[in-house]
Amino acid sequence: MRAWFEYVDSLVGPRGGCLYVDVLSAGLPNVNVTTSRFWERTPAARREAGAVQRAVVGERDAHAERAAHNAQAAPQSEAGPRSERLLAIDNVSLEYRSRERIVRATQDVSFDVYGADRFVLLGPSGCGKSTLLKAIAGFIEPVSGTISLAGEPVRGPGADRVVVFQEFDQLPPWKTVAENVAFPLRVARKLSRAEARERALHYLDKVGLAAFADAYPHTLSGGMKQRVAIARALAMQPRVLLMDEPFAALDALTRRKMQEELLRLWDDARFTLLFVTHSIEEALVVGNRILLLSPHPGRVRAEVNSHAYSHASMGGVDFRESVAHIHRLLFDTHPEAAREAHR
Repeated sequence: MRAWFEYVDSLVGPRGGCLYVDVLSAGLPNVNVTTSRFWERTPAARREAGAVQRAVVGERDAHAERAAHNAQAAPQSEAGPRSERLLAIDNVSLEYRSRERIVRATQDVSFDVYGADRFVLLGPSGCGKSTLLKAIAGFIEPVSGTISLAGEPVRGPGADRVVVFQEFDQLPPWKTVAENVAFPLRVARKLSRAEARERALHYLDKVGLAAFADAYPHTLSGGMKQRVAIARALAMQPRVLLMDEPFAALDALTRRKMQEELLRLWDDARFTLLFVTHSIEEALVVGNRILLLSPHPGRVRAEVNSHAYSHASMGGVDFRESVAHIHRLLFDTHPEAAREAHR
């Protein structure tokens, strides 16, 4: 691990940097090492910036420059017009306390999420991706760095960020399916009982469970429970939908079906999604942008544009080569592997 980072450090110089991977539909990813801040590393930003080098400026000027850059370099969303930066993670380090000691989960992680993104955090177990998602949800406070939503710092949980967890049993068993979806609407949105039920039924229909509105959770399969959890989250109409490995415990067939359902829902509503997984294949299919995190503690290794892939791509040569290439970026630690990726 040390050898790999020493090689990268030799490439990016004293200011630091990270790998940026641009997955092209015609072949293997191209890997580029830059020395600018992470939000300046998109292909659009490099094209616009050209050879111009920014000087070190004061903190106020740096923030103004960053805001101006993001207004110009926001990526083109699949919905059509350019979207604006919605979520900003800036040099975030996270820690949690185990029985024996304090554990550093992530180290100086930075990335931006734009409106209508399907942004995936990908990495091996223990890289801090779920901890990072919880921090974005407002459950954990960073030890350093900042998290902001629409320009406002995240200081705790809020209805603008709703989490769908991996566990099936997220639903109070004494409430019906419709009541499970409607309850947070009544609490957080202060809707009337009739208004909350109407919206709940609408989103249950979206996930194909309108016929089970009056059923209880114990009568549903694991996949159906997750669809209820997704309906409940979407009914809140959050600014960002946070999903923490929501399909990991499902069998392969149900998992694929749920992925297809999620993409269909996104195509219909174009919500902003932040999705955590440790499956490279799932990340390529679900996401249009993927952040690769190193093994513990999690650091940014690369960002991947994956909008060219879908379930129809699976099994194809390009898809298999991209899976293998991402695997090398995540796990190969020798300088020779890093040089191969750089080529």
